[in-house]
Amino acid sequence: MKILLLSCKTGGGHDAAANALKEQFEKMGHEAFVFDYLTLAGEKVAKRVANVYVKTVQKMPSAFGCAYNVGMFISKRTKKSPVYLVNQKMDKYLEPYLEEHPYDAIVMTHLYPAETLTSMRRKEGAKLPPIFGVLTDYTLTPFWEETECDEYIIPHKDLMDECVRRGLPKEKLHPFGIPFSPKILAPYSQIEAKKLLNLDENKKVILLIGGSMGAGKLVALTKSFSKDERINDFQVIVICGNNEKIYNKLVKEYKDNHAFVIMGHTNQMPILMKASDIVYTKPGGLTSTETVASRKPMIITYPIPGCENANRDFFVSHNMALSANTPDELVKVGIDLLDDDRKIEAIKDSQRINIDENATVNIANFILNYLEK
Repeated sequence: MKILLLSCKTGGGHDAAANALKEQFEKMGHEAFVFDYLTLAGEKVAKRVANVYVKTVQKMPSAFGCAYNVGMFISKRTKKSPVYLVNQKMDKYLEPYLEEHPYDAIVMTHLYPAETLTSMRRKEGAKLPPIFGVLTDYTLTPFWEETECDEYIIPHKDLMDECVRRGLPKEKLHPFGIPFSPKILAPYSQIEAKKLLNLDENKKVILLIGGSMGAGKLVALTKSFSKDERINDFQVIVICGNNEKIYNKLVKEYKDNHAFVIMGHTNQMPILMKASDIVYTKPGGLTSTETVASRKPMIITYPIPGCENANRDFFVSHNMALSANTPDELVKVGIDLLDDDRKIEAIKDSQRINIDENATVNIANFILNYLEK
């Protein structure tokens, strides 16, 4: 089989989910290709869209939240939103590409290509392979109900009612989870991971993740940790992602404080996750899923307003994570949890019940079985 996976670079999770499926399809002997479909309109267009998203999230998160809420309002009242009409314009780029490069299936981990393919499908005489929508947040984000995919992969069975209520056909919903790379389940012991990272084997490791954009108020959270009287009992690793401004600020401030390790973008996340005793992260769909699949106690920091609020509520309500309102409270919640083995085990039990570590394999198998019918 030859499978195309379409995404967009608005945050790292959509691409990561697509690449996880690509890796799995290839492991099963099939061809798989991932790309940002906006590049068909030119690299400048793709970069402009990505930059607008990243800068809005980093500098005006409240504006992003307002836009999300407006989108939710519009999506309840129309079948052709302004977002759909904009994505429809990508027809003229995607259609000739697919004519020249035929595929057996198309998988979308982002709304935009799903809307473009829906527009193409509605044309008379349209010839498209089966198309699959893969949702990467623990809620139905605005405008997915405008799409017409053959099947939808959703993160959890408890989202079925919301999806149906908003307009997706129940018979097309399959709660397999969010795809993630099996590399996150690195076959190391915690001690081995600590050795690989040159960490003190006798100290517990606290991992702070800001996502690909370094969000989650890392500066304030790191400062609160530095003020805690117990800080020297721990090693705190701070991941700033691609946010060089935050990285440089934290390096300057904590370079002489041996309790902290400040990192930028890293490919060592599987080892870092394995070495950690507790993980602080903003509730991006993919990062949260990877953390929970790793069976690490998760403390949710500051969501980007919008779907990440729903992600936080989902994980907290299912007892897979804890959260708090201020940096000082977040620090206290996490450090107190490290002293409560019973509570940690209860959280891990809930994680095992709700997040399947085989989600990526199950999704790939489902798609391949569908194509073989």
